[in-house]
Amino acid sequence: MKDNTPTPSGRLDPRLDPAANPALDPAEDTDEPAFDWMKPAPAARAAEEEGATGPAAAQPESRADRKAAEAAAAGGAGTDPNKEAGRDAAASQDAETDRQTEFRQPSAAGSSSMGTHYREPLPTSALQVRPPQEEVERRNAEREQAARAKPVLPRFLQVLLAIFYPVILLVLAVRAVTSPLFLWVEYHRPGFPGDGYGFNADDRMTYGSYAVDYLSNWSGPRYLGELVNRSGEKLFKDGEVSHMADVKLVFLSAFGAGALMILISIIAIIYLRRRTPGGVRRGLFAGSIVTLVLIIGLGTLAALGWQQFFTEFHRIFFAAGSWTFALEDTLIRLFPGQFWIDAGLVIAALVLITAVLTLILTWPTRRRRGLAPAKKGRKGNDAEGDAEGRDVKDDAGADEAPRTGNVRPVNL
Repeated sequence: MKDNTPTPSGRLDPRLDPAANPALDPAEDTDEPAFDWMKPAPAARAAEEEGATGPAAAQPESRADRKAAEAAAAGGAGTDPNKEAGRDAAASQDAETDRQTEFRQPSAAGSSSMGTHYREPLPTSALQVRPPQEEVERRNAEREQAARAKPVLPRFLQVLLAIFYPVILLVLAVRAVTSPLFLWVEYHRPGFPGDGYGFNADDRMTYGSYAVDYLSNWSGPRYLGELVNRSGEKLFKDGEVSHMADVKLVFLSAFGAGALMILISIIAIIYLRRRTPGGVRRGLFAGSIVTLVLIIGLGTLAALGWQQFFTEFHRIFFAAGSWTFALEDTLIRLFPGQFWIDAGLVIAALVLITAVLTLILTWPTRRRRGLAPAKKGRKGNDAEGDAEGRDVKDDAGADEAPRTGNVRPVNL
């Protein structure tokens, strides 16, 4: 038979009594570190002791107990069952609220105890010490130098673009001259000298086209060596074929170098457009100036002595004696001296026109340099001003005086 008699309020349950059950005695586990977290904090213990000695210690522990005491004092054996049930529900709700409040109290006590130990970190003392004036000036100078310094690669690419530009223009102009179109224009233009040995314009156009095509294709010397004229004789002598092979080597080398320069220039232009605003313009502007100087210098030398200029040009690229021929040889009959003069003029004109257009399109105006247009004053002297001062104001973006509607600034 099981004993269900409730334990009196003044006596502890035997199952929970440490004297009856030594395993429940907390004094036995005082040295166990695993239970240290269960020990109350000193601040919380002090708060509990202070609260226990206060005036609230004589009152009931919770609102539910106070409600029960009031109900016991006012009620009797003949109370209404409905009212009794309502009071029980209210008492249970108040007890639940008290338990939640008691559950939150330790965390509040813990936070208050933490607040007593937390301190705002003071600023580092090293930040309050100003370095010597010499050190400050040195650092400022280094910062200014780093701000003024420009990357090396963009400047190198701009110089490279300025050097490649005249060479590319010369190669393209030479390629335009070594074409059947230029031959047709030359052979059919008025005033071009005829052949005293029997070639008419059609013969020159046919045989000259073979010679020009040989310079730009990958055929060997047999391409010209096996050509024959109307009488069945070889059109070009061995010396002429050998010279044309040398010319072809020079032309292919120039065309290959020009193609490589064009490729490098395209890469440089793409890089400068993305990394350096205005870098392409500055490179092409410098290249156009170099081109103009080069063309004007070479044109002056050619005008002063064409024959000497022509001879020195051949000495640079060909061996002595390999480029001189008789008047009756096919190369002289197809390409007389006037042909080379006209070719030089066309090359110089093409390069000169392109360089001038590039110079105009890349001229460093204020708008292209990213500067605001200069404002003109009401007087000529005020409009002149100091150019450097205006540039500084334009760069800073500051106006002389704000204008709103029809209000004008007053000169004092």
